[in-house]
Amino acid sequence: MIRSHLSSFTGLPVLPFTPGMALPDDPSAVAWRLEVEDFEADPEEFATLVAALRAEVPADAVRALVIGEWGSAYEEAPPIDLLVDAAQQWTSLRAIFLADLVGEQCEISWLTHGDITPLLAAYPSLEVLWVRGANELRLDPVRHDGLRELVFQTGGLPGSVTRAVGGCDLPALERLELWLGRQDYGGDTTVDDLAEVLAGTRLPALRHLAVSNDAFADRMAQAVAAAPVVRQLEVLDLSKGVFTDAGAEALLAGQSLTHLRRLDLHHHFLSESARERIVAALPGVEVDLSDAQEAHMYDGDEYRFTAVGE
Repeated sequence: MIRSHLSSFTGLPVLPFTPGMALPDDPSAVAWRLEVEDFEADPEEFATLVAALRAEVPADAVRALVIGEWGSAYEEAPPIDLLVDAAQQWTSLRAIFLADLVGEQCEISWLTHGDITPLLAAYPSLEVLWVRGANELRLDPVRHDGLRELVFQTGGLPGSVTRAVGGCDLPALERLELWLGRQDYGGDTTVDDLAEVLAGTRLPALRHLAVSNDAFADRMAQAVAAAPVVRQLEVLDLSKGVFTDAGAEALLAGQSLTHLRRLDLHHHFLSESARERIVAALPGVEVDLSDAQEAHMYDGDEYRFTAVGE
């Protein structure tokens, strides 16, 4: 579960917008947070909030937006049409986070989205897009020359979205995070779905790849061990998942990882000996092996879990 809202986004402090508020001295030096208080608010309430931001904050000062509660997030997608409508005005907008909600507001696996493709089409200069939740999420393969960072934080990422990401031409993308999650939360992404991402052909600038929060992290480690994209990475993130000694063996048996600056494996199920082997095999690489987990017993069976689920 994610328990706290962002306090900063793309290096800017997050400031909730309230109609009629006194603006900061430099309104471009914050990430504006848009959120209604009632989780079952009428859609018009959020539309009114967006209209007020457009009217009261200089257009060129809207550099980053964090979208919080917009209404019934468990059954209604974020109203990205309001953001699309503002695109000709918000020409300085470079970063958007859809659905910075915590578990008390809506479980991550319940967060409902729609088609986010129009958002990318409306903002060709967008550099950062984060999306939390993936229920009914849709994306069409597109070319976007500005995007540098794309993050999907989910308890279960559909294979259709993963394939769409792989089908996108993103020549400037430096960071890609895919939280794969669990099958019972809609996470049906397979290794085959990730083929284009792992090939890296459409991601020439990629330096940070996270294929994380994966219930089948050992399987993913085996695929990553032979993936061409790894050769261009500085950071490889397989954290937050069910990563065991089998995954470590697969990773160490594959291509060299000594060129990495960082390998993130935090929240893992590795034995002490496996941890020692990984560190010894990667001199000079920062290896995060924090947050070690142990399997739980349930009805006589061992149970392992991802860091972020429902």
